[in-house]
Amino acid sequence: MPQQVGSLSANELLLITLVVKVAVAAILATMLVRFGQFRRILLTEKRAWRERLTFAFAFGIPVSIGVVSRLLLGYNAGDLSVSGSFLAGLIAGPYAGAIVGCLVGLPALAAGEWIAILLSVGCGFAGGGLREVSPKEAIWHVTPLLVTALHRHTWRLFGRFRVDWQITLLAAPICLELLRLVLGAKWGANRFGELRLFYLGSDSVSLLGLVVLTTVLSVAVPIKIWNTARIEHRLQEQEKLLLRARIEALASQINPHFLFNTLTSISSLIRSHPETARMLITKLSGLLRRLLRSQEQFVTLREELASIDEYIDIETVRFGPTLVVEKQIAPETLDQMVPSMLLQPLVENSIKHGISRKVGGGRITISSERTNGHTVIEVIDDGLGMTTDSPRTGTGIGLRNVDERLRVIYGANYHLKLSSTPGKGTCARIEIPELVVPHQASA
Repeated sequence: MPQQVGSLSANELLLITLVVKVAVAAILATMLVRFGQFRRILLTEKRAWRERLTFAFAFGIPVSIGVVSRLLLGYNAGDLSVSGSFLAGLIAGPYAGAIVGCLVGLPALAAGEWIAILLSVGCGFAGGGLREVSPKEAIWHVTPLLVTALHRHTWRLFGRFRVDWQITLLAAPICLELLRLVLGAKWGANRFGELRLFYLGSDSVSLLGLVVLTTVLSVAVPIKIWNTARIEHRLQEQEKLLLRARIEALASQINPHFLFNTLTSISSLIRSHPETARMLITKLSGLLRRLLRSQEQFVTLREELASIDEYIDIETVRFGPTLVVEKQIAPETLDQMVPSMLLQPLVENSIKHGISRKVGGGRITISSERTNGHTVIEVIDDGLGMTTDSPRTGTGIGLRNVDERLRVIYGANYHLKLSSTPGKGTCARIEIPELVVPHQASA
């Protein structure tokens, strides 16, 4: 009959210990993945020796503290020596697993549990060995919910005579825990009653099954948590790549004719007006420098307007005083953050489709205001107008890129409207959420 411990029987206490043990494994995995360096190592499949050692000590020290808490405080749920060593080897390789095995085994060895260090080091090598022979992605597919798809995995294993790595990777900690139970039952204590190997035993076969299941969950749950972090990281990287691709696509939309005409203007001005040619070169280099800084995804409206000034200065040399640009910028919007190179395609569109075809030139008005938590920017020209009334159906690649880029950044929380009246002009209106930085940051 199980002995009573306080108001709880030994079996009830064991059951609580097993539940808490899984919770300890989950909490430890969650805490570690929040550290940037550990997270970076975890997300890297090919690791240098320094990274493996960092992983081993970052993971092994907390697990060894759990062993110490069991030895000093009787907190059995903190002992993750078997599952922790195996997990370290499975994630970081056999030597990292062996290091973790040594770290968790040394406190036990100091307490006279000399079999524990041999078992924990062996578990580390076992996990590392499986890592070497199994597909790396199969490791991250290990899940505590395998039982829900057990029929599919059984068919794959026996019906098709194919190795199911998920079952194999989960069978390993089962075997290791059974080994600990056998070693503990036979050699766990010497003739004087001194413990040589800690294990959670029971007279109940069902509870022994739960002990084994707990070891499996102590391996599978951290992998599930870490894999979730990997997936989130991949999604974030994909979003960054997509956004950068949109930015680069927009930057690549500088009209080749604009560059050609600018260089031609510089060539013709070198002898007759060298100062003007020098100014054009400076403005063009500044504009190109801004376009090539694609890593700066957001700038203040103040900086964006400075970029537009360089573009307009170049175009003014070509068109002369017939091109007039007016700004009606609300001061409170100057420090609003906007996507880099947002306005250049709109201004270029006004010049290319409106003013350049109009006899006598024309006027471009750039305005901004704040309304209902949004920043509204308008680029208006009095040119010949266009027949297009939507950036999604228009023929302008630059305008389509602007629309697509805003959609990637803001989702549905933005508005872009292009309205044009033939013979009267075109208005491009952008409405985006407010995002402000301190004035000092934009200075």
